[in-house]
Amino acid sequence: MNNLGLALELLGVGMITVFVILFLVILIGNMIIRFVNHYLPEGEGGKGVVNGHATEPDSRKIAAIVSAVRIITKGRGHVTNVEKL
Repeated sequence: MNNLGLALELLGVGMITVFVILFLVILIGNMIIRFVNHYLPEGEGGKGVVNGHATEPDSRKIAAIVSAVRIITKGRGHVTNVEKL
């Protein structure tokens, strides 16, 4: 019975440790996100805009994406739109 108590104690300590570490990871991650968003904003233009002009993807990159989709899906998939997220 002594071994069972020790096993349950180790189980409890391990679960609490994992919970605390995961909580710290989430907390630190949120703090980093808020810091970056506050002090390093993306810019006034928004996504896909450089100097007030919308950016078009490079034609070589589009061709590579279309080729990769065609090869992976064996001709069944088609690229209809390419946009930067």
